[in-house]
Amino acid sequence: MKIGVLGSGLMGKEAARDLVASEGVAAVGLADIDLDRAQQVVEQLNSSKLNAYQVNASDEIELANYMRQFDVVINALFYSFNEMVAKTAIQVGVNAVDLGGHIGHMTDKVLAMKDDAKQAGVTLIPDLGVAPGMINILSGHGVSKLDNPESIKLYVGGIPVKPEPPFEYNHVFSMEGVFDHYTDPSLIIRNGIKQEIASLSEVERVHFEKFGPLEAFHTSGGTSTLSISYPELKTLEYKTIRYPGHSEKFKLLVDLNLTRIDYEVDVNGQKINPRQVLLKVLDPVVELGEKDDAVLLRVVVSGEKDGVPVAYEYEMTTYKDRKTKVTAMARATANTISVVAQMIGNGTISKKGVYPPEQIVQGETYINEMAKRGVTILEKENLNNARMNT
Repeated sequence: MKIGVLGSGLMGKEAARDLVASEGVAAVGLADIDLDRAQQVVEQLNSSKLNAYQVNASDEIELANYMRQFDVVINALFYSFNEMVAKTAIQVGVNAVDLGGHIGHMTDKVLAMKDDAKQAGVTLIPDLGVAPGMINILSGHGVSKLDNPESIKLYVGGIPVKPEPPFEYNHVFSMEGVFDHYTDPSLIIRNGIKQEIASLSEVERVHFEKFGPLEAFHTSGGTSTLSISYPELKTLEYKTIRYPGHSEKFKLLVDLNLTRIDYEVDVNGQKINPRQVLLKVLDPVVELGEKDDAVLLRVVVSGEKDGVPVAYEYEMTTYKDRKTKVTAMARATANTISVVAQMIGNGTISKKGVYPPEQIVQGETYINEMAKRGVTILEKENLNNARMNT
């Protein structure tokens, strides 16, 4: 199979790394608006399968000409390109996957193309990162084992292995994105009712081996398409994992209006947006740099099977690869999108149309493929107590 990657940034590079190492992949394209940047990655990865392309993804003709050369295209560009890439995939008859983007309802726009994609005979799957992405696949896997699913609880966090004050946090994607997740309301289902609640709220203690006590709190965007796929759930919630005290510190910044986009103050006759200042101040403080990160994930799916309460728990702890210096978040994210792209390319996934990950990706195959890449997801079954200790 031939797979094209759009974007030679961190996720594009790591997806390409996995693709060239995969036996079933014959050729890989890596496209960027900056040919030198793509060429640099090609030289680093040093594989005869991999070629660099110069593509301006804003130019429909250039994009179409690139995409039509492949069986599947991995879109590792900024989420604002997701709609255009999906439309072009349908137009040229090529399967495509992306890393998601619930800001501005981007994923909804991609999902709305379902009939067109089916008619064109292509498969499109958005939201293939960690959260959303891995959590959706594992939720779908757990739900498939139940007769009557009742609850999905999700816990995910990218955190430093050795926390440092003041936030005990180092960012693995943009701080702008972190602010959005901390300030936008969180969509949940409680007592069977879909509702929004404040992010950074309802802090609870969670434990992961080797990490001791941690905290988890609501943040936006994490439940992604799950409320649409499983509208009958009594409970659905997503919480972000951090070291204890993190949410309280960030809530103070939110309460002081320092994270608002639509807020300005007058400083010596000049209008200043405090958020822009805070982003600049925080960036060097929370930069991950050469430090080790970890991604912690727990998905708890509970309900009934054969009339008996049962819960399935999926847990993962992934660390930075010290040999390749690839962050834990990049490993978990890029491997997820690469594995699913290959599942489409080799026919494991054959349904045509647009589907969120939980509706189309076979959980067992995915878990096995991730294990081959050193990303181990453990499954526990609890038959007697569906309200598992999280």
